[in-house]
Formats: sequence, C-alpha cells, structure tokens
Amino acid sequence: MHGLGNDFMVIDSTGKDLGLTPENIKGLSDRNFGVGFDQLLLVETASENTVDFHYRIFNTDGSEVEHCGNGARCFATYIRDKGLSDRNPLRVSTVNRTLSLTIHDDGEVSVDMGAPEFKPSKIPFLCDSRLSIYERSIKISSKQSIVSFSALSMGNPHAVICVEDLGQTAVKDIGEALGNHPDFTEGVNVGFMEILSRSEIRLRVFERGAGETLACGSGACAAVVAGRLLEKLDSKVKVQLPGGYLEVSWDPNNSVTMKGPTQTVYEGTIEL
Repeated sequence: MHGLGNDFMVIDSTGKDLGLTPENIKGLSDRNFGVGFDQLLLVETASENTVDFHYRIFNTDGSEVEHCGNGARCFATYIRDKGLSDRNPLRVSTVNRTLSLTIHDDGEVSVDMGAPEFKPSKIPFLCDSRLSIYERSIKISSKQSIVSFSALSMGNPHAVICVEDLGQTAVKDIGEALGNHPDFTEGVNVGFMEILSRSEIRLRVFERGAGETLACGSGACAAVVAGRLLEKLDSKVKVQLPGGYLEVSWDPNNSVTMKGPTQTVYEGTIEL
C-alpha cells in the first residue's frame, strides 16, 4: 500500500506472533531482493478494550518506531477492505498514543494525530528549555555549519527547518547530519519546509531509518505546527509533498488532524 508514494508492506498478525526479526525486516524491505517498502506495518489484536486494534511500525533497518501518519491512513483502509472491522472512526493504539482514524465517503482518511509535544525530554532532545527555534552545529563535507530548526514530537521526533528554496537545499546531507546529532538521543526526522503562503507549504522529509520518502504524514503535521508557532501559517494548511498533497489542521491546545488518500497496490505471499 502507499500514501502519496510513502509505501508500506501491511501484514495482518492478529491472533498470532509472526516472530519477525530485524534481519527478516531488512530482507523484506530490500527493493531488489525482497518486497521493498519504506515501512512495515503490523495489524495486531488490541490489548485493551478501549481500542479496536494495535498498530506497530518498523523501518527498513528493522528498528521499531512510534508513529507514521501515512501508514495510519493505510492501516484504516486495510482494516476496512479486509473486513476486520466496520467501525468508523477506528481507534488504534501505538507504542505511545491512541489514534482515531476516519474513512470518508471519498475514500480519503483523516487521522487525529493527537497533540504535539514540545517538552525536550518528551521529544527526546537534549536541551534545557522549550524554544521556538533551536540551533546546532553539524558537519557537512568536512565543514561545520549552524542549522536552525524547530523541534517537537508528534508521537515521534521531528526537527523542522524553514528554507527559501527546496530545490536548492541539501536535504540528504543536512538530514543525515542533523538526524544523527547526539542531542537527539533516539534520532530525529528532519523536515525541510518552504512556505508558499499562509495556507500552503512545500515539504521534503528525511526520515530516520528510511532516508527521504515521497511523503511523511507526521512530518507534515510537525511542519504545520512549527509554522503556526512561528506565526507564519493559518490553522488549515495544504502540504505539498513529492508524492502529492495532504491537508493538515491545527489550533493550539488541540489535536492535529491530517487528511489524505491511500492506495492498495498489490497483495501476495512470501516465504521466509
């Protein structure tokens, strides 16, 4: 499945433990020797009666991560198409959040992403206080550069950098350098935001454990939150990603809402 080109292998593991190892996941993620994907999504039985399912996400390097907005939309579509539940909205638990997923008549899915977290220890990010803009020195091509960014969590860590021209931005170099900065103790997804107007932005995201993807739902939400805090964006924003468009809405002290399409590409079986 994919959400705006951010692609996923989705597996129903309700009622059974597949016992996938990091090595299994690395092999499956290989686009030449395996299936190929940005993330692996597992549908699991809920462990509590307040939610319908549990949702797990793994990167191509086999590491488990907390959140994936595009994946959450695909998760909802998968549940409906497989007849696993007809509830709408659907409530699913992740490692650290509960999400509400709503499928609309046009087939698009809205995700209540929860409230952003700014406390550095919750991102996690080594810093003494919450600021709108942080600065860190990073090394690119043997040279030290100072990069300015907003840091927050959408259930997973994000650093958002405002840029003048995305086409002239060294997304990979800066994304790798900042993403591996020791002050982000669990790594960070690095978003590069070009503001087109108060209601539209362009965005590219270098994701930890995956590299740059065609779309990042939680990254789109983080960018809009950062832009709102900097008083540069309105409450509803069209986010233009390499793979297509998302609609993100946020008013301070409320949850962030993201809406966008999903697509099932093919189904199959593979023997490990």
